Amino acid sequence: MAFLEIEHLKKYFPSPRGMVHAVDDVSFSIEKGKTLGLVGESGCGKSTLGRTIIHLLDSTDGVIRFEGEDVTHPNKQKLRKLRENMQIIFQDPYSSLNPRLTIQETILEPLKLSKRFDKDSLEKEADRLMEMAGIEKRFRLSYPHELDGGRRQRVCIARALALMPKFVVCDEPVSALDVSIQAQILNLLMDLQDEYGLTYLFVTHDLSVVRHISTDICVMYLGQMVETCPTKELFAHSYHPYTQALLSAILTVDIHKKKERMLLKGEINSPINPKPGCRFAPRCPYATEECHQEIPLHEVEPGHFVACCHVKEINQL
Repeated sequence: MAFLEIEHLKKYFPSPRGMVHAVDDVSFSIEKGKTLGLVGESGCGKSTLGRTIIHLLDSTDGVIRFEGEDVTHPNKQKLRKLRENMQIIFQDPYSSLNPRLTIQETILEPLKLSKRFDKDSLEKEADRLMEMAGIEKRFRLSYPHELDGGRRQRVCIARALALMPKFVVCDEPVSALDVSIQAQILNLLMDLQDEYGLTYLFVTHDLSVVRHISTDICVMYLGQMVETCPTKELFAHSYHPYTQALLSAILTVDIHKKKERMLLKGEINSPINPKPGCRFAPRCPYATEECHQEIPLHEVEPGHFVACCHVKEINQL
């Protein structure tokens, strides 16, 4: 049994022109203690999917199972308990912290709301969380504007892990940081995962980052999954043209080996009441009339699923 199971999840938003299909019929599962990387370009629905799973947004349709229990529509009591076990680290450490609270007050907030700790043990627990996240004690009474981006993100991590959740959505937690700081935060997240058995959904648009931290990868395009498989398999052999284009955009440090870029042309489909068929077809160099029909994910190799009807032809090129 998978730790987290998502079945045919949908999240639509109303607009003057129709329904925006931000997340459209998405299914996947995550094993306990593993990291699933969710990649795709900006606007494809990655963050919306993560926020819908942890009930920051209500789902339009589909099923969310957590530890074998259906938690798609929890009551207030179950939702409170669920949110102790499902947390999120937001992308922007600058706007996700309350500027009027000190670092200690920020970390104490979820501890107070949980009512698990008495007054004597609250500050000790806050100090423990700061040490766990690598925040020096001298910053206890500092405000967010007094810290750099890396330390702010460490505060966000300490706050997210205050109640020791089992599942954490990491919503592009390093995209706003310098490269050297990115490595520190990624290593911290991996160390915490090993120590506490955490399960991550790691949302990012940077494939080089997700390669470092994830066990499996799902590639998302305009609200739908187009390819999913173990991380090593994706980088060794990708099938979907969109995945291949993303991989070709990764920078290389080898100046003697020229990397061939796959440049995409054509217009991006509108997510408002999209037509049936492959949503990548208008930009795909291999698109045919067959691509205008519904194309579900199908297994092309053990554990490797692709939503493309031209896998064999592309593989032979």
